[in-house]
Amino acid sequence: MTEHDAFMQQALELAAQALFLSNPNPRVGCVLVAPDGQTILGQGFTQQAGGAHAEVMALRDASARGHSTHGATAYVTLEPCAHHGRTGPCCDALIQAGVGRVVGALTDPNPQVAGQGFARLRAAGVEVIVGPGGEASRALNIGFFSRMQRGRPWVRLKAATSLDGATALGNGQSQWITSPEARADGHAWRARACAILTGIGTVLADDPQLTVRAIATPRQPWPVVVDSHLRIPPSASILQAGRACHIYTSALKPSETELLQAQGATIIAKPGATGRVDLAAMLNDLGQRGVNELHVEAGAILNGALLAQGLVDELLLYLAPKLLGSGTRGMAAWGPLQQLDEAIALQLHSVTPIGPDLRVLARMAPG
Repeated sequence: MTEHDAFMQQALELAAQALFLSNPNPRVGCVLVAPDGQTILGQGFTQQAGGAHAEVMALRDASARGHSTHGATAYVTLEPCAHHGRTGPCCDALIQAGVGRVVGALTDPNPQVAGQGFARLRAAGVEVIVGPGGEASRALNIGFFSRMQRGRPWVRLKAATSLDGATALGNGQSQWITSPEARADGHAWRARACAILTGIGTVLADDPQLTVRAIATPRQPWPVVVDSHLRIPPSASILQAGRACHIYTSALKPSETELLQAQGATIIAKPGATGRVDLAAMLNDLGQRGVNELHVEAGAILNGALLAQGLVDELLLYLAPKLLGSGTRGMAAWGPLQQLDEAIALQLHSVTPIGPDLRVLARMAPG
């Protein structure tokens, strides 16, 4: 462990407090340490979009405590920004506060920053060290990095099944295969996402709200619906919650579009070659709209299309210790495959007990 690890770990714990808060901005924490290398002067994490970033929150905290930050070390989980957005450049705020050193976990992937914050600090005579906590900071901001580097969100597909792979009974009953603990955990993953995606089949069959209810959250993700032929009724629950519902369709229909827009929905046409929504184009559009993490809770058809087109980054699976026998099989309709080597290869990222169930996080294997 280096001299910087403990303070960077504290900064990362602060950044985690922005998990449900800061979208579309990255989750960032900052700890200001006195020149003695021991005394914490101030700390903070990024607030809601348009609010103060972590560095400014830490500087305000230090000021409120009556501490001078001259010669201090700032531990920051991402490079201080160098551009004027909704707030001013954080690198300038640190320079004006007289800090002597900045320890940053990672370079900001945003092209408007991308090393310029560190460069401006160095030009002002501030010592800059980059690297401690980098892996953990990137993991915390996996969606932000995806949007900045690939132009599209990190796509996480969630499903719940029995151990024998059933997603519902033969009569369609599926509530609830998993435990209350697993459902609450699933809502925490909803809460960290910028948007929740489902398909028109799920809307028509289940009329879901797609809200975060099982845990407290300062913001609700956008609902997003893939609806190639604009069959969603204006009375759908997903349109009633006062959130910015985005509906992707293959062709705009004036009368239906007008009714849905009156409900506050945004209708976006992204036609594909087969008369369905171009899912890759949809993801690129969501990236342009600031979506970092896209949480998918859909039926087998949309799940299968996303998987078959290589558009899923991560699977979030809840496995209940139950055997349901004959019933609805498979969380995704795609294939059939002719050879085993055609299978989608995954890498297990984590396997975690959640109440009586198991949460499996698996990512697409490289290559």
